[in-house]
Amino acid sequence: MVLEGYRRRFHPYIVRLARPFLGWPPARVSALALAGAVGAGLLAALVRGFGPLLFLPVALLILASGIFDVLDGEVARATGRASRRGDFLDHVFDRYADVAIVLGIAASGFVNPLLALVALVSLLLTSYMGTQAQAVGQGRLYGGLLTRADRLVVLAAAAFLEFDWSLPWPWAPSEPWSRFAVDGIGFTVLDVAMLYFVIAGQWTAIARAVRVYRALPPTGAAPADPPTAP
Repeated sequence: MVLEGYRRRFHPYIVRLARPFLGWPPARVSALALAGAVGAGLLAALVRGFGPLLFLPVALLILASGIFDVLDGEVARATGRASRRGDFLDHVFDRYADVAIVLGIAASGFVNPLLALVALVSLLLTSYMGTQAQAVGQGRLYGGLLTRADRLVVLAAAAFLEFDWSLPWPWAPSEPWSRFAVDGIGFTVLDVAMLYFVIAGQWTAIARAVRVYRALPPTGAAPADPPTAP
């Protein structure tokens, strides 16, 4: 999945969705995106005690978080309030949102916690390589197998399937804790999502690192660190 490449195609719809929020400060829209992610993480963590029906609001909150994450930048550009401070705040909120969602899912009991931890590290490395490219003057990198839009869609879809398959549908698996099995080892939809994040995340992070490394001159001084306060 590489949804970032479809941003231009969806831009007219993003403009329409942003209109009701043009009177808001962009940071408030970013805060709504973070709030949705934190809410999704908290509800996911409660699944262990209250059951997989909670995965439906988890999926909806993840989608809402993703929508507001797109709208904050559009609001900033449309109102002439785009700034480096706002861009920095948006990235900070995005990383906390990623952590909140994945940690909540790790606590749900529907995913291997160690796999979720490795997936989270892979997601953070992917984002780090994108911003590090900007730090060395190569511009922000958004491409790769696992953009932020991809991860939110995958998480929302996996959470929805866990909800849907917990209902007594004819197509739902009979055993709720092992949706699939390979050589007798059961795993859930969220396990599959986390495994995808590990593979696609590491691939994307390494590809971004290699791209930036090749683009940098082999000689020359590294950027100087800013002076520290006495």
